Order: sequence, then C-alpha cells, then structure tokens
Amino acid sequence: MEVVSRIESRPEYLNFEAQRGARTLIEEIMLVKPGENVVITADTASDQRVVDVTAAAAFAAGANPVVIRYATSSTSAAEPPAPIAAAVAAADVWIEYQLGYIMHSNAFRAALANGARYINLTGMDVQMLVDTVARVDYAEVTELGWALVRLIEKADEIRITSPAGTDVSAKIGGRPINLRGLPATQPGQSVMLSGQISFNPLEETQNGTVVFDGGAWPPNELGLLNSEIRCTVENGVITEITGPGTDAAVFANWMASHDDPNMYRLAHWSLGFNPGVPQLTGRIVEDERVFGTVEFGMGTKGAWIGGEPWEAAAHTDASMNLPSIHLDGEPLEIDGRYVHPDIVAICARMGIEGYTA
Repeated sequence: MEVVSRIESRPEYLNFEAQRGARTLIEEIMLVKPGENVVITADTASDQRVVDVTAAAAFAAGANPVVIRYATSSTSAAEPPAPIAAAVAAADVWIEYQLGYIMHSNAFRAALANGARYINLTGMDVQMLVDTVARVDYAEVTELGWALVRLIEKADEIRITSPAGTDVSAKIGGRPINLRGLPATQPGQSVMLSGQISFNPLEETQNGTVVFDGGAWPPNELGLLNSEIRCTVENGVITEITGPGTDAAVFANWMASHDDPNMYRLAHWSLGFNPGVPQLTGRIVEDERVFGTVEFGMGTKGAWIGGEPWEAAAHTDASMNLPSIHLDGEPLEIDGRYVHPDIVAICARMGIEGYTA
C-alpha cells in the first residue's frame, strides 16, 4: 500500500495533541459514558500510539476499554476471527482502527444490531488523529456539511466531471443526503470521521465515466494512485475498467477475483471537506475527506445510505482530483474549489486557504 511517508516513530511525537484528539473522540464524538464497555480493535498495521491514547481517554472517562489486536487482513469487509466478532457484539462503543477493516461484515451488522455505537477510523495514525480530530472545529465543519446537504437535497440532477476525464451524472430522486461525522447519540449508530457527505442517486440513472486518479483502497497494492483507473458506468454498474498503467489492471483483477457482480455496483457518492486533510495521503479514510474531493464506493452498500441495500464480497473506495460538480446545471465546485456563494462564505469564515480575502 503506497502512502505518504510521514510517520515519526518516537512515542512522544505530538503526544499532547494526540491526547486532545483522543479525548475529543471519546467524549464529544462517541459520547462515552462511565461504565460502558469500549472495544478498540486494531491490527498489526495500526499505529499503537493511537490505540493506547484512545484506551487511556476511555479509561479517564470512566469506561472499560478493551483493546484487541490481531493480524492484518489484505482486504476489507471480511469476517473476522470468532473472538473478535464476539467482543464487538458485546460492545457499547466500538472504535475500529484496523487497516483491514471489518465494517460491512456480518460481525459488523451483528454488533450494530446489539446496540454498539461504532466508528470506522481505518489506518489512523498519530498525524491523522491530530490533523482530522484534535485541530478541527467540528461545529464549523458540521455547518459546512449541512450547507452542502441542503444544496444537494434541492437538486434533481448531479453531474461530476474532472480534468482526467470523469463525466458522470445521475438523478438524486429524493434519496437522503447523509452528513457523516455527527456524534454517536443512538445505540446501533455507525458514524465516520467528520468532513464527508454520502448518498447514492437512483441506481438506474447513474451513467457515464468515472476516472480515479487520487487514492484507492483496497486492494492492498494500491493507496496513492500512480496511474488512472477509468470506469465505465451504466445504470449504476461498472461495466469496464481500463487505464494507461498498472493500477487499473491491479484494480480490475482484484474486483474480478471476488466473482461477485455486486462488487461492480456503485454503493455511494461522497464529497470530502475536512480542512485537516489538504492533500492525499494514501490512507483511504483521509483521502475520502480531502477538502473538495469526490469519492465513490463500490461493493457492499449499507442500508443507511438510502435506497436498496445490498451485500457484496467486499467494499472499496476511490477518489479523484480536481472534481467539478454541477447541480441542475449550476456549479457547486469547479476544479476542486467550491464556487457556490453560500459555501464560499462559510469557507471564508473557516479561514480555508484560497477562500479568504
């Protein structure tokens, strides 16, 4: 997996800032209460400093932190070993740090059905915890997110293009526009890192070409993309995968290896706007939230997205650079920069680079 090399291995690196991020995660996002069982799952690719500081924050909040670490999987949404499934099924709060995450698995669905409040922070390292949690004003990011939700909700048609050749459109059809990163207030709630909205337009109206030239994961051989992955989309299904380099071949072979037609279905369209992520890193949870990015998910589709849910052998996500978004023909974003006056005004108040006078 190719990522931006930025890991400082010293245990004291950004230690104070990481503690602030862990406290925010435990107290303000997951809303952990005294006496609750907080299960933290990690694998051998996880940053143990993040795991430890999160467990300490949970313990300081009066909860019972339980840390589980196991071998790294090279894929996503696979069923975990039985002891892992049993542990998360008994959790009040479940924080997932594995690179090979098990969100979308049967174990995941059972944990939520039992009432676990869950967050996916796959591959999070110290720098990511600091940049996307500790140093982010959640109220401001939420304000921006709701403004984007309102604009998309009012639209009938969305069209996304990019300099690399993306040109895909769809009818929204009244489908819900989901703001991610809200606090975990309800049992069985699945939350994500702030700075993203996700939705899935009417499947039969999703047509065109999607070109990924940012990040993609899984398969494990990818991460930061070195060459484009071009996908032809017909009625919400990828019918062809091509590209000028090896990344497209790796992606196509991985998709085909599952022998599952649901892997080729677009599961969600997502917009990223976390100000703590100005550029791609190769860590998919960050890359989905690069400020101004567009990302698509393929494979398993959760019921929370809206419309028909389905299961697939796995789930993968991929992003593009410099997208342009038009809603009913009106520009929301051009070449990775928001241009709608409502959004520009919020970005200026947030002090986002390129939006201030």
